[in-house]
Amino acid sequence: MKSAQMPITIRPEAAGDEKTIHALTTAAFKDMPFADGDEPDLIDRLRAASDLTLSLVAEDVERIVGHIAFSPVTISDGTRDWYGLGPVSVWPELQKKGVGSALIERGIADLRAAGAKGIVLLGSNIYYPRFGFVHEPQLTYKGAPPEYFQCMLLDGELPSGETRFAPAFG
Repeated sequence: MKSAQMPITIRPEAAGDEKTIHALTTAAFKDMPFADGDEPDLIDRLRAASDLTLSLVAEDVERIVGHIAFSPVTISDGTRDWYGLGPVSVWPELQKKGVGSALIERGIADLRAAGAKGIVLLGSNIYYPRFGFVHEPQLTYKGAPPEYFQCMLLDGELPSGETRFAPAFG
């Protein structure tokens, strides 16, 4: 796995970061063909519902340059302590410089240290496997092509059932 190619510090979101995270997420997803434009509001809804389990920002020497969110998911078999990754945002001019990768790696490490059992995401089946995410047919999500729904087992047994993201996802 690749670490950041630019010098950054990663820390938990702090009070006062909300407006920057909103603007950053808006810019990061503006021209993405798969984005629906709701990503900044989604983070705000997760935060308001206390479902922003882990929210990390990456900073360079001047400003916040990236953000990642993790929120709880439910699995129909009753498995607990699984989380959804996303969205991940980096200012457009700084994308492809390792910031997103560093945020993903740190988020995985922090969740593992906190006792999480696993992580799911809906995303590129080209990009996310480099971190260890795979499509597992026994873990499902309605509403998207199955190959884009991926998971990473951190501890225990792989659950079996339908996954639902936090209510803020709609």
